[in-house]
Amino acid sequence: MKREETVDFNIKAAWHAISRMYNQEAIKHDITTSIGFVLLNIDMEEGIPATKIAPLMGLESRSLTRMLKNMEEKKLIYRSPDLHDKRSVRIFLTEKGKLKREVSRKSVLEFNNRVREEIPRAKLEIFFEVIGNINTIIDRKNE
Repeated sequence: MKREETVDFNIKAAWHAISRMYNQEAIKHDITTSIGFVLLNIDMEEGIPATKIAPLMGLESRSLTRMLKNMEEKKLIYRSPDLHDKRSVRIFLTEKGKLKREVSRKSVLEFNNRVREEIPRAKLEIFFEVIGNINTIIDRKNE
């Protein structure tokens, strides 16, 4: 079997292409794709517990710690003690962070709208079903 025929090769190649596309846009706004995804996962009003971000992003906590520090230095986020659990820290967006979040949101929507314009709904439904099945297979293997 050629590598181009393997499921994982095609998923990885597509993700790299998407990531490059997002990074080209992100660079124009002095952020990265990863920072954009973190910004998108922070609730505009409630913030997010710092411990919840790494699992959402599929990151190790060490990598996230560096990224959050970088985001604080860029004045995109700030940390605040959780009002309900003093042991926990919540991450909130600054005004600058909200602006960059909007840039990221528009980039994601634009890409998804282009895909939906060019790929028929029925094919996308099959794609989502297949991706869901692949995730189920992975979850079963990891049990």
